[in-house]
Amino acid sequence: MKAETLRRGVILLVLLAGIAAAVVLREHFSVELLTESVGQLGWLAPLVFIAGYAIATVFFFPGLLFTLAGGVLFGPFYGTLYNLTGATLGATLAFLLARYLAYDWVAQRTGKRLRQLVEGVENEGWRFVAFVRLVPLFPFNLLNYALGLTKIPLAHYVITSLLFMAPGGAAYTYLGYAGRELAGGGEDVIRKGLLALAVVASIAFISRILMKLRQRQTGGQA
Repeated sequence: MKAETLRRGVILLVLLAGIAAAVVLREHFSVELLTESVGQLGWLAPLVFIAGYAIATVFFFPGLLFTLAGGVLFGPFYGTLYNLTGATLGATLAFLLARYLAYDWVAQRTGKRLRQLVEGVENEGWRFVAFVRLVPLFPFNLLNYALGLTKIPLAHYVITSLLFMAPGGAAYTYLGYAGRELAGGGEDVIRKGLLALAVVASIAFISRILMKLRQRQTGGQA
């Protein structure tokens, strides 16, 4: 029992130290720094990028920076693949940490929103997870931990997260790729830039429609 308590305490301290470091370093972290650092790694770049994305997700680094950098580094197809792999791995690690090791800490930080998540998962299961992945009602990193406190099976959580993070992930990956093309003056830069903006606008529009539909179904409550 003491060994288990000690192990949980050590893991929680590491988690808190990582989050504190993320807060301190956030201002110095940028897409340019990330692409420059990873871009020099050759064939190791995808593996390091995926691992970095996963770790960043656990420690509350801004995932959007990684997603944009994935598009810059690897293009729209492989960038989306690597981004989704890293984000899903990180989301799974956070989910497991909350479920088995940091329940009390996560519960304190989610507060009233935790009850909303628990009720949503109990009533709708994976469909509720799909909804909150498509519509950003909760901060992505905190959502991963909060969902670990619900009773949803791990497999349902992982598969649903992967599938329903894909639209937004693909959109922002393409935005990063288009930004690189615009900066480099490649062919069809105007078309690619307009397409990127259209894709992101479509995601925002779809999210808004889904929110309104859900509000109608739940009597005005999100």
